Amino acid sequence: MKDIKQQEQIANIARDYYLSKLTISQISKKYQLSRYLISKYLDDSVSTGLVKITINAPIDRNLEMEAQFKKMFTIQNAFILKDADTTNDDYENIVSFAAEEIQTMIHQSTIVGVAWGGTVATVINHFQPEVNDDVTFTQFAGDNLKYNSAFGSTPLVQKAAAKFDARYLTLPGPLYILNDDIRTTFQQEPAMIPTFSAMSRMDMLFSGLGTMASVDSIPQWRNHRDEILGNADDSDVVGFLYGRPYDINGLILNAQRDKFFGASLDSIMAVTHRVGIVKSKFKGRTLLGALRGGLLTDIVTNESVANRVLLEDHHN
Repeated sequence: MKDIKQQEQIANIARDYYLSKLTISQISKKYQLSRYLISKYLDDSVSTGLVKITINAPIDRNLEMEAQFKKMFTIQNAFILKDADTTNDDYENIVSFAAEEIQTMIHQSTIVGVAWGGTVATVINHFQPEVNDDVTFTQFAGDNLKYNSAFGSTPLVQKAAAKFDARYLTLPGPLYILNDDIRTTFQQEPAMIPTFSAMSRMDMLFSGLGTMASVDSIPQWRNHRDEILGNADDSDVVGFLYGRPYDINGLILNAQRDKFFGASLDSIMAVTHRVGIVKSKFKGRTLLGALRGGLLTDIVTNESVANRVLLEDHHN
C-alpha cells in the first residue's frame, strides 16, 4: 500500500499530465524520476480511480431546426439537441453540451457574468478544470437569498472561477432593493464599485430562464411580488431573465419601476454573448418570450423544448 506522501506525488504527477498538459519528459525532469516510473504512476492513477477518464460521445443536433430558429429570431447561435431516450439523459446532454460551448466562449472572453439558479450551478459543475487567469468572473445580480438550495450558499461566481483558477467579483447585496434611494446609493459604495465596473464591461454571460414560480419559491420575494413586478399583471408574466419579468413578446414589464440590484438592462443588452440554457419542456412560452424580445443571443436546448416554442409561436 502506497504511503500518503507517495499518493500525493502521484496526484501531483496526474495533475501535471492531465490538466497542465506537461509531457512525460517534462514531468520526469520536474520530479527527478524515470519516464518509466512516471508512466507507471499515471497508469496507477487510472487503475486506482484517482483519475477518472470519461469519453463523451458526440451529441446529435437538429441542424434543420437550428436554422429555422436562427431565421425566425434574432439570435447568433441556436443549439438544439436531438431528444434522448429519457428525461434524465435529455437534461444531462443539454448541460454537458452547454458547459462545453460556454467554456469555449470563456476562452475568448475577458469578463464573464454568472447568474443564479440550479441550471447555472449544474453547468458550472460540468466545466473541465483548467488554468485561465486572464478571465474575471463577475456577479451581475444581487443575492437571490435561496439559502436552502441543494447547491449551497457559496456564490456561483466563486465556483465558476475556481474551475479556472481565475479572479471573481461578488455583489454583496440582495437581488431586489425596493427603496429606490437606498438602491442607487448602495451601488455607489466603494465596496460595490469594482463589481459594477466589471459588469458594465462583460463580453459574455450565461443564465437559465426563470418563471414566476422561481420568485415565489423565495419568501422574501413572494411577499413583495407586487413591488418586484412593478404592479404588472401576473398573467402577463411568462418568464424572468436578468431578474426582470417579461411577457410573451419579450417586453420587460417593470422597466419603469425596476427594483433589481445589479447590472442595468442597457449594459446587459450590450453584452456580445448572452447564453440561455433551457432544459424543461414546460418553459416553451418562457423561451419564446425571451427570443421574441431579443433577450438572448445564444441558446442551448433540445427538440422537445424547441417544438413547444414553435407551438406557442403558432398560437400566439
